[in-house]
Amino acid sequence: MIPRLFHALLVAALSASATEASVPSRPNIILLLADDQDWNGLSTRMHPDMPDSCSDYHETPRIEKLASDGMRFSNGYSPAPVCSPTRISLQTGMTPARLGWTKAAPPEEGHMLVEAASRKAILEPEVTLGEMLRRAGYATAHFGKWHLSGGGPEKHGFDVSDGDTGNRDADPHKDPNPVDIFGMTSRARDFIGNQARTSKPFYLQMSYHALHVPGNAMKSSIAHFTSKAPGRMHRDPERAAISLDLDTGVGLLLDAVRELGLEKNTYIIYMADNGGGGGGAKGGNRRATGLRGGKGGLWEGGIRVPFIVRGPGVKPGAWCHQPVVAYDWFPTFCRWAGVKEPLPATLDGGDLTPLLMGEDRPVQRRSSSLLFHFPHYQGDTPQSALRDGNWKLLLRHEDGSRMLFDLSKDPGERNDLSESRVQEAARLERELRARLDEAGARMPGPDPDFVPGSDPTPARGGKEGRRGKGQRKGGP
Repeated sequence: MIPRLFHALLVAALSASATEASVPSRPNIILLLADDQDWNGLSTRMHPDMPDSCSDYHETPRIEKLASDGMRFSNGYSPAPVCSPTRISLQTGMTPARLGWTKAAPPEEGHMLVEAASRKAILEPEVTLGEMLRRAGYATAHFGKWHLSGGGPEKHGFDVSDGDTGNRDADPHKDPNPVDIFGMTSRARDFIGNQARTSKPFYLQMSYHALHVPGNAMKSSIAHFTSKAPGRMHRDPERAAISLDLDTGVGLLLDAVRELGLEKNTYIIYMADNGGGGGGAKGGNRRATGLRGGKGGLWEGGIRVPFIVRGPGVKPGAWCHQPVVAYDWFPTFCRWAGVKEPLPATLDGGDLTPLLMGEDRPVQRRSSSLLFHFPHYQGDTPQSALRDGNWKLLLRHEDGSRMLFDLSKDPGERNDLSESRVQEAARLERELRARLDEAGARMPGPDPDFVPGSDPTPARGGKEGRRGKGQRKGGP
């Protein structure tokens, strides 16, 4: 479908629907964004039939209550397996592939391919969610991790913020304010209190630093989990402790919403920016769990995340199994806010309101499939992926190999069907390549100085590739 036609249909869908009566006029919207949290990192299931879809060690009672009061999406995705590409996608409603922003860390060197270029700052002309909602009459606030440069949130649609923050801004905050969880909560309570007094609708984005710097967790929380028997899937006391501290901060904010009498007109969304680090002795998504992989890769463990919504018209205890992604919030929030101006023609997301109101049907987007693009070395080699219904195709760019999975039967991606379902794999690969081309996605290319068999050990998450055994010709 061509973008102009898609845009016209989307505007029409936003302006009239059978579910319109279920959405209150100009509701408040609060987006809670955790950092590096496993799909199964909460103490509440993310799939009703999968025991491994919740943690066997972490304790998150307030988020568990939030989930039981609203809808859980078992197939909720972050747009990217790393942080800043997800954050820019949330703000613009576009895929990281279209944005040309696909990685947060510096490129690794010494591999077969040279990583695709990835920008590091939001552009002045890009229309953000904050700008759309503020022009519609909303008060807007962004607290916590921005990580998009470009002058910070207040240059891009937010009335108040913590400024142009990044990962390291969390480091100084320790007990009794681990990674600024409770400082953020205090500022947020002040913000929503001010809006309640003036009866002005608001959009609040809480971009938590947690689960970064888990060693900064409350000492009492660390002591609690140190004395607790480790789980089969999760067993790191500090990571469990910072998860509990985050849960406490979320609970304090939910208390403020209730105390101010705002519950009936406020949507609360909880999700993560990407999957957890996983793996190793500390036991994340790569260890004895239903999902494969973790941060920095396009396996489900890197991109499938907790996805919870509570609010007006959302039935308590509800489940939705349709695939949804974080850039769907742009058109959804604009619909709730009654935005009248045309939405950007570059939009990739679709309105989730029908799903939240109980209609079980695919989301109407530019394309019916979900595109993921990570042309980098971090948790894996450069790759792209497409989810179409229950099918997922994973394409590796080093050798052009592909893998095909039926996620309805194999969410752990253990059974590659690319050889037995050749036609299906070929169809999805054609669609994936066409989607990348339409989006103008930046691609990795061959490194002319690469010596076969000399790949460095992957840095896995934030540093340039270590040379050691892997060197380029003529390198030091």
